[in-house]
Amino acid sequence: MRLLILLASTTMLAACGGAGPQSAGSAAPGDGGTGTGGGNGSGETHTFVNPTEQKTYKAIGSTHSYQYEVVNAGDPGVRQGAQLYQGDAKTVRNTDLTVDYNPRDAIFDVSFTNGLAGTTATSRFQDPLHRTDFGGALEPQFGTPDLESANFGLQEINYLESGSGDNLVRRPGGEFIFDLIDTGAPGSYDVTTFFHQTPGTETQYVNFAGYLRNTAGVVQSDINNPDGSTTTIVTQTNTFERGAFAYGELTPADDIPTTGTGSFEGAMVATMVFNDLPDALGNTDTYFQWIAGRADTAIDFGANTFSLSLDGNVGAPLFDGTSRAHSVLEGAQFRANGAGQIDLVAAGGFFGQFNEAWVVNPGGGRLDINIAGSSIDGAFYGPNGEEIGGGYRIVGGTPDERIDILGTFVGRGN
Repeated sequence: MRLLILLASTTMLAACGGAGPQSAGSAAPGDGGTGTGGGNGSGETHTFVNPTEQKTYKAIGSTHSYQYEVVNAGDPGVRQGAQLYQGDAKTVRNTDLTVDYNPRDAIFDVSFTNGLAGTTATSRFQDPLHRTDFGGALEPQFGTPDLESANFGLQEINYLESGSGDNLVRRPGGEFIFDLIDTGAPGSYDVTTFFHQTPGTETQYVNFAGYLRNTAGVVQSDINNPDGSTTTIVTQTNTFERGAFAYGELTPADDIPTTGTGSFEGAMVATMVFNDLPDALGNTDTYFQWIAGRADTAIDFGANTFSLSLDGNVGAPLFDGTSRAHSVLEGAQFRANGAGQIDLVAAGGFFGQFNEAWVVNPGGGRLDINIAGSSIDGAFYGPNGEEIGGGYRIVGGTPDERIDILGTFVGRGN
């Protein structure tokens, strides 16, 4: 992990100086102001792969959060308590998720505030040391997906991280548990990690990205027992945020084809909570896991329809000194299929739902997801809709389960 004893670095509210950035995606496709980069006849000199001007992108995707507390983490029988889980998926029209990049100073400002999802991350990545990677003494914080690993297999992933910690030291063993340096004072941890694929790696006008924010507050207190003895307890309150989304240069509505078909292939990333154990074990402990892989999208422009297939691998859970009980194992395969329609007027792109989703664990055990609700929201990017990007959500519907999968996909026309 990054450091055993956390050193403070700066997390700032997103801000833009000077005359302010351009706004990409703030208007619906076809309303003007979005552009597709240089050479689109608008006089705009900005390009997505090699940007020359500061620009703010509206992101399509989903975020979710989970808050709870653990008393005496690591002790036998410890469980997560005081739980609050929230999630929400945004469309091209209603999103308030933004990614701003200033190429002059290599500054990212990101804002993933969503009241319906309980997410509040707003960070500026300005210090060159905010850039990090896997390998060596400094690595991204615990819970960050190594998307270039053999399990996920994606390429050219960039990680930026900022935050602070005080009066805490990570316990050995790799789980998200802390000890207090000064037991008489509280400890705090708040670190945000933003990751994205290098534009141009697979797609030229749209990109996928994600983020995680891990926060913890730790206090020690003494409880007086009836026999006169004292019991010391340590309470750690965690709030985890996760999100995945697509952003880029939206295609004007008039430039999107109205005839023919298209096949688009690209990356997908998702963040998942999957706990189907409460009825079987009485255990409501929930752990975040990342999913990454490939997405295939087929579009019939003449019929205004599309289909989407997701094929990804699941990462390791974020353990926290509680039960570690979970059903979806690291290396499991995730599959989902959905479909819908193109509606540039009502949706600014295309939208639909999933008709099936399942997970296959190593060894072959299959877990089918009972879908209570789902969404697919996408848009076209680049000249003539050459590329696509979007977000999705799959909500489990079986009683006494917490299953929610939120993600993003991008694709380039074949």
